[in-house]
Amino acid sequence: MKNLLTPRAAGKFIAEKSKDVFILDEGIKSVAEVMATCLKSGRYSIKSWKQHDLNPKKMDKAALDWIFVADTLNFSFWSADDTEKYVVKYGGKDYTGYWSLCAAMNRAIDEGIPVTDPQYYANITKDQLAHIFRSDSDYEIPMFAQRLEVLQDAGQVLLQQFNGNFANVIEQCNKSAQSLIKIVVEHFKSYRDETKYEDEDVAIYKRVQILVADIWACFEGEGYGEFNDIETITMFADYRIPQALVYFGALKYSDDLMEFLKQDKMMTSGERLEVEIRGCSIWATELIAEETRKLLSDTNITVNSILIDHYLWDYRREFADKMTDIPFHKIRCIYY
Repeated sequence: MKNLLTPRAAGKFIAEKSKDVFILDEGIKSVAEVMATCLKSGRYSIKSWKQHDLNPKKMDKAALDWIFVADTLNFSFWSADDTEKYVVKYGGKDYTGYWSLCAAMNRAIDEGIPVTDPQYYANITKDQLAHIFRSDSDYEIPMFAQRLEVLQDAGQVLLQQFNGNFANVIEQCNKSAQSLIKIVVEHFKSYRDETKYEDEDVAIYKRVQILVADIWACFEGEGYGEFNDIETITMFADYRIPQALVYFGALKYSDDLMEFLKQDKMMTSGERLEVEIRGCSIWATELIAEETRKLLSDTNITVNSILIDHYLWDYRREFADKMTDIPFHKIRCIYY
């Protein structure tokens, strides 16, 4: 077994050695102040997750199965530009990005398609999945072939090793988020978001950590969502949260990196610049969480990197027009 740095340790290691991405103390403090205000007001809490229209509202096994499928397919939704978006209409609204996946799943469930049942998706056909993900715009969902492969593989693993039941995966973790991460990464290969940086093996684990966080939030820290080490989960290093962290002044890119991004070049998974952006985002968010805890030390309010990630992700979507001059790093991969 290789000596793999966990996301938190990896983030710290990468941030200490990063050549083109830098963490700024003033920005960390300003985000922490915003977060403290949001958490104090109750605007963000463990209950916020269910307030999104498309997320499950009940704390039951059906919700658990929905979360597993959604997070197994939760990768690569960015559009080349605002006119070329994959769109799903549902409940009278147009959804893009990650929410288009959720809308497509809910639409399928309404049509009686058992999209969250591993007995169904382990052997789902290309045509069946194409129907589920049919677009209401001129652009299809990105990486369709990879989604088909990832979903079939996840279903087959559940059938062969967990009696066709994701709840059995949860049962094995003994209320430990870190144990659940290890079980999922060991058995479901699409979640192995690992690479090398400066000759160290590092784990970023965007999707498996968001899987744990979604379960925690949906079940409000109880039942399937009870984890005694939830504070060890870091932010979910994607291509949008770094954009928000740069906007808030918590991250700074070198001139060379900014020029690279402005040229609209594609990155590849595991290249140095990509790993620095993701690793520094993790460590910056850990520092924001630490600073926010200090500001709220006289309260019993829960502060963790999950809630900070939720705030930054929502903020980026709501105020995308404020960040048009901050390019995000573009990559097509199954890890985020």
